[in-house]
Amino acid sequence: MINDFFRSKIIENFPFEPTSQQNDALERIVNFLFLQKEETLFLLRGYAGTGKSSLLGALVKTMTEFKQKTVLLAPTGRAAKVFSFYANHPAFTIHKKIYRQQKYSGDFGSFGLMDNLHKDTLFIVDEASMISNSGMDASFFGTGHLLDDLIHYVYSGENCRLLLIGDSAQLPPVMEEDSPALQTAVLEGYGLDVYEAMLSQIVRQAESSGILYNATNIRNLLSKGETGAYPKLLLDNFEDIVRINGEDLIDEISASYDREGLDNTMIVSRSNKRCNIYNQGVRNRILYREEELSAGDMLMITKNNYYWTENIEGIDFLANGEIVEVLRVRREQELYGFRFCDVLVRSLDYDIEFEIKILMDTLYSDVSGLPRERAEELFLNILEDYSDISTKAGKMKKLKTDPFYNAVQVKFAYAVTCHKAQGGEWSTVFLDLGYISEEHLGINFYRWLYTAITRAGKKLYLVNLPDEFV
Repeated sequence: MINDFFRSKIIENFPFEPTSQQNDALERIVNFLFLQKEETLFLLRGYAGTGKSSLLGALVKTMTEFKQKTVLLAPTGRAAKVFSFYANHPAFTIHKKIYRQQKYSGDFGSFGLMDNLHKDTLFIVDEASMISNSGMDASFFGTGHLLDDLIHYVYSGENCRLLLIGDSAQLPPVMEEDSPALQTAVLEGYGLDVYEAMLSQIVRQAESSGILYNATNIRNLLSKGETGAYPKLLLDNFEDIVRINGEDLIDEISASYDREGLDNTMIVSRSNKRCNIYNQGVRNRILYREEELSAGDMLMITKNNYYWTENIEGIDFLANGEIVEVLRVRREQELYGFRFCDVLVRSLDYDIEFEIKILMDTLYSDVSGLPRERAEELFLNILEDYSDISTKAGKMKKLKTDPFYNAVQVKFAYAVTCHKAQGGEWSTVFLDLGYISEEHLGINFYRWLYTAITRAGKKLYLVNLPDEFV
């Protein structure tokens, strides 16, 4: 049968012998691919270390060899970059693929859903646990419900179908109890027949990993609902997971920067306030940066911005969580009661250089972006510049094209919260849990810890780990 032949070709493209669960998942995926039904979707759930990446890499390679069309997508630029690397195939953000800027509306902040012109195409979406459907983007993208829009886009194409991949032990999107894109009932609610497979068996190549051993232990406790006690982390016997105290921290971070590079080392903490302390410490005591902002600094975008990339090929907008490197610091200005700076930056996700104006006031603040009252103050102060315009609509039109009003909100990106790190992977991760009381324990903390631990690809340092965890 053609199904068996195709499956054998996928197995030939595996880097090693598939596990029994991978074989079962492959059989189900191949059967799904050869179905003569359009309104079908495949949901592949898999935990860290169970071989999702190798399975998908082999699948995409085989589809390409057989001249079958695939489109690879992920929720964030960094996740798309990781996906593209292990699949050896171009991958895009969901937003870039399915939304189009509505230039005719005169409002660069508005993105409509594109027409799906693909035919006979399998859309493969990684990191589906991050796909929100809460309507938080309602004023900018399509309907504001990303999962709704993704499914509408894919299935509006001729003979197009969707394969979703995700890890249900990870943090769900902000404002969601669970990840809607990993819920069978939610997906069936779109009128789709949902086919599924589950990967929970750690592949042999990962059995010696302390990172994956501990992540697996945490998700097993999650599965059993045993999240009321401190999870015990096994650190002996493993070289890739190390407990360190504050005295050794500076030396270890510095060594990782030398060994792996700034963009392959990340500090993950529980709060913006703690991240702020780390960011200042890294700049002052490791990088020896004396200026408030320097060339070489890594910045993270903390709020979506649509203004500065409007005419840049390859980037539709600057996404919340995206990391850029400062190449040159140009003019600083103080206006409207705020401080601004023009900088030349390079996007790490797209490797494109461009100029932006940033809001310096958010760099060192203990919250992720500009507080509401300060944002209101900026809005009103800039609005005064357009007092000669009689209509409110005219003023708003001017405001939306004002470079100061559209200044990019950023923070230093040497340390980030776990939600911001989700979807990315770094060779070395320094994880600071901070103080964890018994009240903090529960499903949300276990998901947080699992997600944070699995951001590390090669080495995980647990900074000042409380004794309750060992």
